[in-house]
Amino acid sequence: MSSRALWQQPYVNIFKHMKIEEWKKVSKEGDVTTYMDKSLKCSVFRIRGSIPASNYILLPKTSSQSLGLSGRYLYLLFRPSPNKHFIVHLDIAAEEGQVIRVSFSNMFKEFKSTATWLQFPFVCGAAHGSVYESTASTAKQGLVGPAPPSTRWTCLTMDLRQVLSVYLNRTHSHLKSVKLCANMSVKNIITSDLLFDPGLSFSEFRQSGLMLPDGTAPMPREMCFPVLKGQSWHNLYDYIRFPSDGTKLPFDSIQKGSNSETKKVSREKSPQREASCAVNISKPVQDRVSLIQQITTPKPARRTKQRSAIQTKHLPELNYTHSGGSESPGSPGQRSPAGEQVTVVRADDAGVHVYAHCEDDDYTHTTDSEEEITVINAASPRPISLSSDQPVKKPQKLFPDPILKLNRIIGFRGATMRCAVWSSDGEEVVYPCHAVIVSMTVSSGQQRFFIGHTDKVSALALNTSSTVLASAQTGANSLIRLWSYSGGVCQTIIPTHTHALNLLSFSQSGGVLCGVGKDSHNKTTVILWNTRRVAEGSVVPVLAKAHTDVDIHTMKIAFFDETRMVSCGLGNIRLWRVRSGSLRSCPVDLGQYHNLEFTDLAFEQGHAQDRPVDERMLFVSSRSGHILEIDYVAVAIRNIRRLLPAQESHAHQREKQTFSTGAGIAVNSISVCDEFCVTGSEDGFMRLWPLDFSSVFLEAEHEGPVSLVCVSSDGSKVLAATTTGNLGYLDVNTRGYRTLMRSHTASVLGFSADGVRRRVTTVSKDSTVRVWDMDTMQQLYDFVSDDDESPCSVAFHPSMPLFACGSSSGTVRVFDIQTSSLISQHRQHGGSVECVMYSPDGQCLFSAGGLGYLVLYNSSQHDHHVVRVLSNVVARAVNRGPDTLTVSSDSRCLALVGPTEYIVTIMEAQSLNELLRVDVSILDVESTTLDSALNVCFSPTSLSHLLVTTSANKILWIDTHTGQLLRQVSEVHKHPCVSLAISEDGQYLLTAGQNSLKVWDYDMHLDVNSQVFIGHSEPIRQVRFTPDQMGVVTVGDALFFWDFLAPPQEAAHCKSPDMKVPPGKSAHSWAELNGEELSNESPRKALFQPSSPPVMTFLSNAMKDSEGFLCDSTAELQLSPAAGHAPSPPPKHTSFLRVTEWVNDEDTPTLPANQSMTEKIQDSHMPIRPDCYKHFAPSFKTSALDQTTVAPPSGQAGLSLKAVIGYNGNGRNNMVWNPDTGLFVYSCGCVVVIEDLHTGSQKQWFGHTEEISTLAATHDAQTVASASGGGASHSSLICIWKASDGSCRNRLSYHKGAVQSLTFSRDDMYLLSVGDFSEAVVALWSTRSFELLCTVQISVPLHDASFCPFTANELTLIGSSAVVFTQIQTHDNSTELQVQKVSLPDAVGQAEVTSLCYNTRRILYTGTNSGHVCVWDCNTQRCFVTWEADGGEIGVLVCRGSKLVTGSNTKKLRLWSVASIQSLSNTNNKSCRAQDDGAQVQLEQELLLDGTVVSAAFDDVMDMGIVGTTAGTLWYINWADSTSIRLISGHKSKVNGVVCSPDEQHFATCGQDGSVRVWALQSHELLVQFQVLNQSCECVCWSPPRGVYEPSRRVCVAGGYSDGTVRIFSLESAEMELKLQPQPASVCALQYSHYGHVLLSGGRDGLVTVSSPVTGVTVRTVRDHKGAPITTLQCTSKQYKEFGLEGNELWLAVSADRRVSIWAADWTKDKCELLDWLTFPAPNPPEDLLASPPSLAAFSPSERGTVVYTGYAVEKEIIFYCLYKKQVLRTISLADWALCLGLCSTGRLIAVGSNQRVLKLIHSSSGRFQDFTSHSDSVDVCSFSWSGSQLFTAAHNELLLWTVHGL
Repeated sequence: MSSRALWQQPYVNIFKHMKIEEWKKVSKEGDVTTYMDKSLKCSVFRIRGSIPASNYILLPKTSSQSLGLSGRYLYLLFRPSPNKHFIVHLDIAAEEGQVIRVSFSNMFKEFKSTATWLQFPFVCGAAHGSVYESTASTAKQGLVGPAPPSTRWTCLTMDLRQVLSVYLNRTHSHLKSVKLCANMSVKNIITSDLLFDPGLSFSEFRQSGLMLPDGTAPMPREMCFPVLKGQSWHNLYDYIRFPSDGTKLPFDSIQKGSNSETKKVSREKSPQREASCAVNISKPVQDRVSLIQQITTPKPARRTKQRSAIQTKHLPELNYTHSGGSESPGSPGQRSPAGEQVTVVRADDAGVHVYAHCEDDDYTHTTDSEEEITVINAASPRPISLSSDQPVKKPQKLFPDPILKLNRIIGFRGATMRCAVWSSDGEEVVYPCHAVIVSMTVSSGQQRFFIGHTDKVSALALNTSSTVLASAQTGANSLIRLWSYSGGVCQTIIPTHTHALNLLSFSQSGGVLCGVGKDSHNKTTVILWNTRRVAEGSVVPVLAKAHTDVDIHTMKIAFFDETRMVSCGLGNIRLWRVRSGSLRSCPVDLGQYHNLEFTDLAFEQGHAQDRPVDERMLFVSSRSGHILEIDYVAVAIRNIRRLLPAQESHAHQREKQTFSTGAGIAVNSISVCDEFCVTGSEDGFMRLWPLDFSSVFLEAEHEGPVSLVCVSSDGSKVLAATTTGNLGYLDVNTRGYRTLMRSHTASVLGFSADGVRRRVTTVSKDSTVRVWDMDTMQQLYDFVSDDDESPCSVAFHPSMPLFACGSSSGTVRVFDIQTSSLISQHRQHGGSVECVMYSPDGQCLFSAGGLGYLVLYNSSQHDHHVVRVLSNVVARAVNRGPDTLTVSSDSRCLALVGPTEYIVTIMEAQSLNELLRVDVSILDVESTTLDSALNVCFSPTSLSHLLVTTSANKILWIDTHTGQLLRQVSEVHKHPCVSLAISEDGQYLLTAGQNSLKVWDYDMHLDVNSQVFIGHSEPIRQVRFTPDQMGVVTVGDALFFWDFLAPPQEAAHCKSPDMKVPPGKSAHSWAELNGEELSNESPRKALFQPSSPPVMTFLSNAMKDSEGFLCDSTAELQLSPAAGHAPSPPPKHTSFLRVTEWVNDEDTPTLPANQSMTEKIQDSHMPIRPDCYKHFAPSFKTSALDQTTVAPPSGQAGLSLKAVIGYNGNGRNNMVWNPDTGLFVYSCGCVVVIEDLHTGSQKQWFGHTEEISTLAATHDAQTVASASGGGASHSSLICIWKASDGSCRNRLSYHKGAVQSLTFSRDDMYLLSVGDFSEAVVALWSTRSFELLCTVQISVPLHDASFCPFTANELTLIGSSAVVFTQIQTHDNSTELQVQKVSLPDAVGQAEVTSLCYNTRRILYTGTNSGHVCVWDCNTQRCFVTWEADGGEIGVLVCRGSKLVTGSNTKKLRLWSVASIQSLSNTNNKSCRAQDDGAQVQLEQELLLDGTVVSAAFDDVMDMGIVGTTAGTLWYINWADSTSIRLISGHKSKVNGVVCSPDEQHFATCGQDGSVRVWALQSHELLVQFQVLNQSCECVCWSPPRGVYEPSRRVCVAGGYSDGTVRIFSLESAEMELKLQPQPASVCALQYSHYGHVLLSGGRDGLVTVSSPVTGVTVRTVRDHKGAPITTLQCTSKQYKEFGLEGNELWLAVSADRRVSIWAADWTKDKCELLDWLTFPAPNPPEDLLASPPSLAAFSPSERGTVVYTGYAVEKEIIFYCLYKKQVLRTISLADWALCLGLCSTGRLIAVGSNQRVLKLIHSSSGRFQDFTSHSDSVDVCSFSWSGSQLFTAAHNELLLWTVHGL
């Protein structure tokens, strides 16, 4: 397949490819419109007109252009207009060089043909069941003429290859143009080499699992017509295939076949036979056909040992006619007596080829009773098998194809560091990475690739319009590739006949390409090519060529004249010109500077009208620091400057023009734009100069010499490349620098991936070890080695942030990444360390050396001490690669190549005791040479499989118990395999050989078991699957990340049918099944698992037979789901935390790494926030969202959000109520809540991660818009929701700051978004496509906006001291906003206009922060009435008829009668002052609410409405009854505690506002609120359940306050029962004893006071924790003599200094004894103690006698401490410090909240976890209900209620 056709696979959507909606590449004439077709439910094009030739669509726009589409089949999706004619013209290019027009129309009466034109009549079909259809079915000739009154949408499939071959004896090349003429409707045009089945969609094909023959495919989604369930495609639409098998007249017409409905594309393994096609052949060809018939005459069969001869009883006769005759290609073919039929297809050489034998066993298998006839088209690469008695087996291939897709590359290096260019729009940077060309979008980092070079890229050039990219490769096969930049495909290849091509330059128009290289005699060669017709695929001619002896370092074509060039090099600057096909040059007289080495040049940009276009300066840089300004016309030097190193005392001297004797700074690159000049120099600086070089006004320092600078076309960005492999750009406007890419400066030797933190560490020949982020491609850390050694190998710890590195000196070092520190160093090897590897459980580290040493380290200890050293164990060699060692997935076995290269040894991993040796050199007895082992790899799923690659390019499967050879694959690669890897599900195998990568089916059961991928220009050193199994990583010349596209596989099952789970054991009870291995009574250690974990298999001993199947020779347990077993294994896409046993080591403190940040120069002028509460201000947050969290899979979440408690009073207009539809939506934090006011049920919409500022809904209540975010670190986000199902339709992002207001137009066609004070920009969006139509910058901060309810194109904006009347103007395809700013009347003065609303008669009301209401006439844009409506700021205005509602920050909601104002708009000519307004407006009612009014919605008659306040309350307002009822209640300030009642009927909350609130758990309604003024309630608790202590006692709630008091409230009486003062300072923790005898309170000073809840008397004071605030108190029951102490309950206290005390007590006997005292070590605490995480502890409800603790310590972890054993049982690592801790009474679940806004649900045994990110701030509170079925979480004032499902 040609490179031109590669991008056209599998099909080309022509309308999309040509961007028809823009009409730039496509022309239209006459009446061409678009409309929404009801049957197709999409927009289509309609062409109408009485004259078809005057009404058409032409693709492409001009005749000089070509579509260049080589697809065999053309699909036209159209419908003829009823009772009209239409015509379609297709211009098709033939291989013979002719352009043939193929036309079809219902105007043509008969078929006509010439040498260059074919005309086919088209017979229109009628709708199914119509009279016209029945008439046509009985007609002999069909109904030719205008389309019937009822036509159907038609899919016309035209075989262009067969049309040209049959009718004109021409070979199809490509489709040149398409012209669609009236009258018709068109949906789309498609070209493809595949034959699509119209009645089978892709989704149906995947569900059915049908097998389609080669060359056929289901219908793509873009071509599908909608078919309702239960209906047939062919009953709704027409399908026409031409040439067809229709039998109707007229002859050679295009029409629906008689059996087109039933004859679909075959879904069998072999395609159906087609009718024979008669062709006109000449006399010599007739003789050849006769000869073939004689040769293929059946003869007696002869049998051989190797193969049975194919017997053919009858061969079909070949029908042909002489040139004088003609026959339709659709006529039925002749049949042989046996009933077989053969299709004869014309070949490229006009001959006919019939093959009666097939030599490919994959396609044909015969026996004595079978016969097979294969007819092959010589022009097609694939044979087509005819149906016979035995169906042909279709080859099975690896699916999908391709299975890998290159996603991103980390690297910028190759033959040169001077190749990088901007695209024309300045949004993309194009640069080489060895043999691959990368186009990176600078805003997102997304990469596109141009793959095709076989050696390193040495030069790049992109034309000015960014349509054609030219690239040259180095090496002996030097050539140039010209690419379509937008399509990413190679259009043509130019052989250069040079040994090294290192320079390329395009002319301004892109029509000339200049290249410079060296010929075979090492002489400089300059070549110019004509690239004007590259798009048409023509040969690129050479314009001129010249050889020269001068050195050329840089050469560029003048942008003002493509016949002129300039070059510079060592000792010369030359001007070149092309004349009469010859290339001539003249030198510039350099005088005394003739010995300088010139490096780069640039032309002065811009053009003045008063001088010639070529009269401009030329800037040339040099390695001596000289910069020459040359007059291009005069060919003379005008000015010389020199760049010198800066003096310490006079740093400005480097800006002066001086020629001191000191060495100058070498300038490697120079670039010029209209306003400034940029230089890149050897000292690592990129400097921006004015064009007169008077001073440096901006510079950026890099890590190495700057090799390239390039200014974008608009001059806003400057690209810089360095010789150290860095690529970045400077934003000139913001003066911020961003690094796009870093890379190693030499080949990469190996890598290791950290799946927990998604990082990759690489080791390179440049003596560095670097750590990269797998998602952003950014370099995080760089470890540089000493000069006398270099790193050779690297390995990440499987769970901890550590990596081990082996060096050439024999040293193994272990680094802590987070602290960037060396924690261990060992030198046990004499030579280089070729491989280091951790065991999967992280307990062991292994290193193998080039001199044969093998070392085992204990990696469970901090110092990684050496356990054992063995010599002469590993095969001696250098650069053996990272696969010399391998450890089994259960961490029990170690395999390696050694002690010689012919031996593979298997050892116990923990002891290095030898288990088995296998000599691979004798496994192949037929081989004449000894085979040696190269690499080894254990299978993750089949533990008895060891894979070995050998020097004979084989892969061997070896049984690890017996050493038996199970399977082998030969000829794996052309070169030895250097690395291999197996997917964790055991389905796929990766191998790397030389520069190629292969993906294999692991079981090798397919006909084609592998796929090959290229891209590396150097040998691949290592290949691995990513830990999540979603990608593949390869390293060599660079770091390649591939997407692994294989569909997720089910967990691998045991291949032996006899292996079952023992009865009574569930699939998840693996701990019980493997009890012997867990005899130490500590839980099984579970590591982080990938997204597709394999089934856990425990193999004690297993053997495999020669076919690779497991033999049931010993006991084996397979944990797979079985029938009747309710529990199931852990689902896919689950994550695990590291669960480890406690070891007595001293780990290095885990502190945040000091990562380097690029400083950004900020503008000193900052916008000032307006002085009004109306302007939204996000809540202050110190938390940051963890971007690495992954949402649980659908249906597998351990939690589901049940209810959101409260309303965000900090939002503005963030409540929507539609009284007609009942839509009621509001926001709380980052969640959008939709609630049914009748039932109280909730639904939540998730899509935001930041606090939602405002909401809006369309007038039909079908769409809701919400906005959040905005600030220095991120832009705002606008989500568009579908109200019916809550799906997010679109996500819009434009405003840099917060979104102040959202509003829809009256016709819901527009959405307006208003930015906050930081930018004051208004954005207008289309609600059809939600594309940005236009924006406008306003000079004052804006607060709100509203559309006029009467016209769709008028709206009003309000802001600081201004009302802005705005109109929407549309011109053709453009939209703009015209604004008119009007000041406030003098009576109001300077004020913030904070609210607005329209009345019924084009009257506008506005409110101000001074309490005034202004009334405006929208026609005259003047204010005619003002009055003072409130004493504070009016933030809400709602007008309905003659009623007006005002809401202000005085907490007042007022209802006004404004009926008299409407008449004044037509009579008053002057503004009425405030004192005259009393007779015009009347205050009717007033309500006092609980906070400032921030949102309001009322019905049309102003009887009732809903109002939101800053107190977090939504009120129902009824003006008729003058009542207000709470609908939604919430906390205004931070929630400090949430606890559920023992009977789970209520729950209580407390907050910083001093309130204790009791809620109903089922309805979530606020029942009672206890308020204490001027205090903060720090903690709350419930009294024990009734019947535990005193059955008659009432249920009480106790709250601890910041003044040291404790108040006990009765729930039944809703009164305070008792107030006591147990603490002198704030009460931080509060808890009733287990039986309710006493109340324990912990203070900020560390005192724990035991008080009587009845009398308030202090019973006991515990002072052991004095000095540190008490953070937790908890009580539980115990056996009386348990732990050797008397007492019936336990209680614990935790203080902020990481101390935990556990006490045994019997309060009835006044006994309280200390049981245990725990102090957890930690590094030096931070200076700000408030910033350190709290110390938290609780009794485990599922493990008796166990205390669970977390807090500031050496590691972020949860610790389980056993009170019986007095030791730590295990720990669970955390990604962040825990701010709250909750333990569930069932399911072994732990809930943890963090400062990264993540709620983490953890299984305490396995470490399995799920993350939930529904909060917009740090999660400070989490608490389970008593039964464990509910979970409460709080972040600031956001309170969420979850239903617990378990993990």
